Order: sequence, then structure tokens, then C-alpha cells
Amino acid sequence: MMPYVEWRGSKCRVRWDTGKVHPETGKKLYDSKSGFTDEAKAYEYGLDRESDVRNDRYVSSSDGNVPFDAWAKLWLNNLDLADTSFITYESIIKAQLIPHWGETPLRKITTTRYQQWAKMIRAERSASYASSILGVFGLLMRDAVDHKPPLIPETPVPRPDRRRGRYEPPEEVERLTPAPEQVLQLAVNSYDIWGFTGYVFVLTKAFTGMRLREMYGLRREFASPTWPRSDPDRKRRTPKLLARYADMPALRVQWQHQYARGKPTLQMPKYGSRRNLVIPPFLHALHVQLLEGHGSEWVFPSSTGGHLLGTRFYPCYWRPAVDGVEERSGRWARTAVRAVEGLEGMVPHGLRHAHKHWLDEDGHSRVASEERLGHRLQGVEGTYSKVTVPMEHRIVEALQERWEKLMGDEVEVEAARRILRERRFSQESPI
Repeated sequence: MMPYVEWRGSKCRVRWDTGKVHPETGKKLYDSKSGFTDEAKAYEYGLDRESDVRNDRYVSSSDGNVPFDAWAKLWLNNLDLADTSFITYESIIKAQLIPHWGETPLRKITTTRYQQWAKMIRAERSASYASSILGVFGLLMRDAVDHKPPLIPETPVPRPDRRRGRYEPPEEVERLTPAPEQVLQLAVNSYDIWGFTGYVFVLTKAFTGMRLREMYGLRREFASPTWPRSDPDRKRRTPKLLARYADMPALRVQWQHQYARGKPTLQMPKYGSRRNLVIPPFLHALHVQLLEGHGSEWVFPSSTGGHLLGTRFYPCYWRPAVDGVEERSGRWARTAVRAVEGLEGMVPHGLRHAHKHWLDEDGHSRVASEERLGHRLQGVEGTYSKVTVPMEHRIVEALQERWEKLMGDEVEVEAARRILRERRFSQESPI
């Protein structure tokens, strides 16, 4: 396999064996490059290309002509991803990448064209969404380079170089993080909006840091009054686990509830973060009262008894509790609910931020707080650190102490005490 040079007029071209054969005829396929005036340089160029062929680095002109949309669909269908990740990638490819790049051959996606498009994406999309779009595009291009044989010789996405261009400091995003008394007022408001379920929902989210869709997906068998004895998986329901949580109530984050291809589906939590969460005695007692009050399979059913995923959660449950509503009469009568001052516009994720602040303020170890929030520590710390029973006891004690202090402080807790009295439960009650 050696290149050969042929002259055409005053210039020559070099041809080389690509190492491929025609799928129908079985004949060898060759590539070529024209325009040389020096036969030695042409021959050397051919030798370099054949070296690339032998070392699986070669990209033929026909390979680079693969359309972007064809490669993107092939790439997506060959990924081994969790359903939630697959849905995210599929959405970005169909809604953002294919409409722009379409049938553009991969070899014609240059760095300049990429940068122009990336600038437009950053200007028109939110920072987090733009980052996701560009991230998926970068993966597509890198895998096109790594493909055997390569579809393109190198990715058009440049490495970040902080020495080039104008420095722009990262935008500081102010996140609304409620104080404990604001959490309590929000819980009381939720009681007025959708009953005892709403009250316990807000307190559970604030005192566990669970993600919203994990709250949606919390089923009765994984709630603290029944778990771990009710765990359907015998492999998890071990004597060691039963002993660990015998005198320390805990719930299990097993699922998140979300739509997958248009249907409500129980999926693994984000990042595969299934975990056991110890909870303070007051919250366990609230869960006991809540489950005794309804027969739903969900710990937090909607006002009609179904799952929360199928409701208009934000306009019907969340925003009225945060921003307040006026009195309403008639069939859907309700009393006026005043807004929680200082939390205007807060989203449910703010309660997760509050929980992280509480863990930090109480001085809990990094591994205990990060695992509780469903994060995985990297490196040596993630490999060798683990959450111990004494760590969990300290978390329970600190959260219970925070609740008792809140209920004893000179804050507006009369409505909360009314709710507790109605449920024949007080903060001093045992588990």
C-alpha cells in the first residue's frame, strides 16, 4: 500500500488507499488531493495519509460529508442512558440542534460557525439551558472525532481559553432562601390553600431538602411510619437496616415522579441519588397523622386524591401560598391568605437551599450534608467517606432542636399551633 503521483498538466495529484472497499463491488477505495507542483511533497503527503489510515486517524472526504442530523440521530439511539437523561438529550437535539444545523455536513461545521451560533444561543436562552445545549453539541462533536473510523479529524468546539476575549465576571444570581419563621408561615399558608397535606408538604421539603419531583414520587411504603419494614425489596430490608432505623425515623427517596414520553412515570432520582433520610421526631409524627388521614398510595396526594404531577402545582398550590390570595366565596370558597413577606417569587427549590444552610449552620460533616441532598462527593473524599449512625443522630437532634426553638420563639406560630391542635398533636408529643 503505497501512494502514487500522477501529473495533469503543470500540476500533480497524489492518490492513496483508504483501507476501505466498496460495499457492493468489493473494490478498494482511494482518496486523492490535487494542486501540487512538487512531486516529492505530493508523495510525502500521501505517505502521511496512509499513516493516518494505519493508525485509525484518517477521515476520508466522504466521511466528513455525513449530515449533522443523521449523525445526531444515530448518536442518540446508541447511547446507554437513564430515561431522564435520554429525554433531556432528545429534547435538546430535536428542539435546538437539528433545526439549526440540519443537513449541514459535519466537515463544514467550523469553529467560526460554531462560535457564531454559540453566541446566539447564550443571548437567547437562559444561562443553564444554553450550557446544556452547548454541552450536548460538544459531546456530539467529540464522539464524531472518536468514531472508528473518525467522521471528522477534530472537533470544531474550541477549548475554553480564559486568556482570549473580554473578561466577564460570572453573573451573581440572588437566590431566595427562607428563614425558619418564613418556612413556618409558608406551611400555614399551604394549610389554608390545600389542607393538612400542604402543611406537611412544606415542612417535609424544608426539613429534608428533597427535590420537588422526589416529593411527588414519595409513596406510602417509603414514608417514615412504614419504612423500612414495608420496603418491597427484600435485599434492602436487612436486619442491619431495620436495626439502624429502629429508634430513628427515616424515609427513603426511591423515586422521582415525572413525565416520560407523555406519561407519568416513576424514575430513578436525579444522578441516581436513591438514599435514606432520617427525619426529626416532630416530622415523623406529622407523617403518621397525614397517612392516617388518607388512603392514597402517595404520601402527598393532590386535593382530589391523585398524584401531584398531574396538577397545575405552581398556579394552584405553590404561588397562592407564597404570594398570597384574596378571599373567595362560592363553590371554591376560601379565606384570604397573606403573602410571605420577603419570599415574593420564590420557587420550591428555595426550601432545599434553606435545608442546606441549616446543615451548614449546625456544623454537620460535608459527606453527611451532601449525601442527604443527593449529591455525590468526588475523589478520595467520596471514595472513603461514609455517613455513620452518630452523624444521622446529630442531624435528627439539630433539626428537632430547630423546630422546637421556632415554635418557642416570639414569631407568628399561633396558626401553626392551631393546625397541630386540630390534628391532636403538639411539638412536645413523643414519636
